[in-house]
Amino acid sequence: MKLATLKDGTRDGQLAVVARDLKTAQLADGVARSLQRALDDWAFIAPQLEAIYHDLNQGRARRAFDFDPANCMAPLPRAFQWADGSAYVNHVELVRKARGAEMPDAFWEQPLMYQGGSDELLGPTDDIELFHEQWGIDFEAEVAVITDDVPMGATPDQAHQRIRLLMLVNDVSLRNLIPEELAKGFGFLQSKPATSCSPVAVTPDELDDAWKGGKVHLPLRSTWNGKLVGQPHAGVDMVFNFPHLIAHLAATRNVRAGTIVGSGTVSNKDAKRGYSCIAEQRALEMIAGGAPLTPFMAFGDTIRIEMLNGDAKSVFGAIDQKVVQKAS
Repeated sequence: MKLATLKDGTRDGQLAVVARDLKTAQLADGVARSLQRALDDWAFIAPQLEAIYHDLNQGRARRAFDFDPANCMAPLPRAFQWADGSAYVNHVELVRKARGAEMPDAFWEQPLMYQGGSDELLGPTDDIELFHEQWGIDFEAEVAVITDDVPMGATPDQAHQRIRLLMLVNDVSLRNLIPEELAKGFGFLQSKPATSCSPVAVTPDELDDAWKGGKVHLPLRSTWNGKLVGQPHAGVDMVFNFPHLIAHLAATRNVRAGTIVGSGTVSNKDAKRGYSCIAEQRALEMIAGGAPLTPFMAFGDTIRIEMLNGDAKSVFGAIDQKVVQKAS
């Protein structure tokens, strides 16, 4: 099934069930007020949401209305946890190579992961508001999962069973702030503003055969200012699948329902597939010629991130945003 959170003036919005074709929806107010409420009691609530979903797809929903992504918040507008991995090690290798840094062998054995801000997650059409272009504004197209409770020490197989939903994210990065922060040894903070999410989150069965081995086997499309700049395949070159990422997170602590785990920038070794973030393109340019040629994003730029299935139908709807200058 497909779930969205609609704007209603509150912090957590109103949970809605969305039809498979993303054309209609129905509020789930009689079942669960919010997506977090549904995740907290998934075994009981999910079948009730599935019943609404079935009626929507059959055209029998009594309270159906037209679905508009512009009315969507993030599926989880605020989450208990947002942990972003770096499962596509090719991306890490390119960025390090461009600045002349060695690639530690451990990066191929254990995933990198950082804890991002989860108190505000942006909706799919919300503007990316920032003070300065000079911060080096970059998009990062990723796939993410939302978990149920995962016990401390869970194995990847156990973690796999706790994946409840998948969605897309734009993990916005401020590239010119990153070097100084990383040099301090405590990781990202100011260089990672609010992350944006796709209109809907979907249960794994919605992906059919494209969901296997804990990976999504579909291309992820990034369109910057109306130009398709990347469509790397999310199932290719993913060194650590989602069960491994979740198990890594849960190694020393319990992971609670409503945790979001990201894949990191989707990246393929085949450069012809394009890029999911500007930093990767700039890294390739530096490796080839010694200097980057592609600028970071400017105010007024747009970014669209979407994943189509084998029938060229949008799975999650599109993240479709504009970068704007925030008033001081």
